[in-house]
Amino acid sequence: MNTGHKSLNDSSEKIIIVENLTARFGDNTVLENVSFEVCRGDIFIILGGSGCGKSTLLKHMIGLHELAFGRVIINGIDITNATDEQIGRLRQGMGMLFQSSALFGSMTLYENIALPLMEFTTLSASMIASIVKTKLGMVGLTGYENHLPSELSGGMKKRAGIARAMALDPEVLFFDEPSAGLDPITSAEIDILIKNLNKGIGTTMVIVTHELESIFNIAHRIIMLDKGKKGIIAEGDPHELKNNSDDPRVINFFNRKAAH
Repeated sequence: MNTGHKSLNDSSEKIIIVENLTARFGDNTVLENVSFEVCRGDIFIILGGSGCGKSTLLKHMIGLHELAFGRVIINGIDITNATDEQIGRLRQGMGMLFQSSALFGSMTLYENIALPLMEFTTLSASMIASIVKTKLGMVGLTGYENHLPSELSGGMKKRAGIARAMALDPEVLFFDEPSAGLDPITSAEIDILIKNLNKGIGTTMVIVTHELESIFNIAHRIIMLDKGKKGIIAEGDPHELKNNSDDPRVINFFNRKAAH
């Protein structure tokens, strides 16, 4: 059932290592002692029912929230005790697509995608223009440079968000519910785009989702979180877990009907 991604990943080099991650808000522990690894070139999905801490885990991994305990190592840098300079370097090597796409409403698509290039590089205006054009082409938005986000459909906003997340050629792309708010056809188109980008340029992708079709279509490996356990209850290939797991929580999740 694998999607032929092994060529990108024969060495199974670990690009992300999460060790005993514990996430707390006040007295409320959301995640406890969560450990896993992500291999370079993988599409790695974090899934589980609502309230299990999927987005919380993602935000702790990229350093938006401080860990209560444990550590996260990305590309050899431990984000829990990295210097500001290391964090800055790491951030440039990571792209993030939030649920809302987080585009700046007052800026054109061109300006949105050029922003990280202007902020983090010393490239000339003509070089930036060339990169913006390339990124928009990669997500199927050629010719939309001068459009504002408000002039785009939900799916096009997601594509534009992906283009901006890819502006600096990150080694890792993080997605928080990329299909949220999209109809099934548009959602499937985003899945195809994610797969093509992964296959074409080998970008490692860490994706939070609970959409069954996306999980079966694009995941190389998954971890499943559970609210009761405050941690991982399953890990591996989603097809194998669906067919072979003996955990009722995993069976129920994978055998529910996909929402349409």
